[in-house]
Amino acid sequence: IIDVYRNDAKLQRNPFALGTYVTLFPQLIAGPIVRYQTVADQIDERVETDDKFADGVVRFTTGLAKKVILANGIGFLFTEISALGQNNMTVITAWIGAFAYTFQIYFDFSGYSDMAIGLGKMFGFEFLENFNYPYISKSITEFWRRWHISLSTWFRDYVYIPLGGNRKGKIRQYVNLAVVWGLTGLWHGFGWNFFAWGMFYYLLLVLEKTFLLNWLNKIPSVFARIYTMFFVIIGWVLFAIEDADALLQYIKNMFGVSGVSFADSRTTMYIVNYIGIFIIAVIACTPVTSVIKRIAKKYRDKAFGTIYNIVLLPGAILVLLVVSVAFLAGESFNPFLYFRF
Repeated sequence: IIDVYRNDAKLQRNPFALGTYVTLFPQLIAGPIVRYQTVADQIDERVETDDKFADGVVRFTTGLAKKVILANGIGFLFTEISALGQNNMTVITAWIGAFAYTFQIYFDFSGYSDMAIGLGKMFGFEFLENFNYPYISKSITEFWRRWHISLSTWFRDYVYIPLGGNRKGKIRQYVNLAVVWGLTGLWHGFGWNFFAWGMFYYLLLVLEKTFLLNWLNKIPSVFARIYTMFFVIIGWVLFAIEDADALLQYIKNMFGVSGVSFADSRTTMYIVNYIGIFIIAVIACTPVTSVIKRIAKKYRDKAFGTIYNIVLLPGAILVLLVVSVAFLAGESFNPFLYFRF
């Protein structure tokens, strides 16, 4: 309605076409947030091809594997660690749990987005990307350009810019940012921790706009990425734990200020049992597969491209699909984590 009022979208008079958009199941519930003007022309006229359908299957299966293999597998670890009593927690164990949730929420939500984009592509729809490898960011500012892109741009276009954006001076800009990030936190739920999570990122972004970003651009990339991931992980702990006392105690444990030991035999057990999935998770957070795809596309008429497109890619997707279905068959009902928010 707002887009039609602004003349950003044409008025749709066909109730069936509008109904198609409203009930477009690949983009319901958790996103990506698909705006009407993005798919308006595709509703009236789109092209379905064998290549598009195949690409959709690949994307859907990749997202399914992210969810049921990685997100679910590593999510059990955070659930178990966060339930440990004070006497059973160590510094390293607390950090392992924080890393686990960091990977869980990424693979859960990006997996859902991949599945939605893949389903849409099977039917000829082209949805915008929602994640762009956010964990390789070199600043919090860059992180929020890569994480949940459809939500960030939605708040920019419907809240930040209408409030005046950065056009009315620095003070007004910071006030506008505070409103946006307060609402971003409350978007995920009306718990105090979600609001605090939004304000946590607001403060970091203001500091980066003020002076930190210039400093981050000058230091080696590895240190900028460590800085970013440090605060992202702390942010996810704040996001995950709703009880104030439990949250404070968990953060104290992470920094060893509550008298807990550095590590113990339980810590070793977690490392040994989960080291494999952590390694896979780290690799899956990087654009390694995108690089391989670009190489295959560049040399598609040569040996590597032919082998990749005819043997390697279909074989890998088939394996992922079979393993994902096996995981689903062996688990109880486990909906998407992001459905809670």
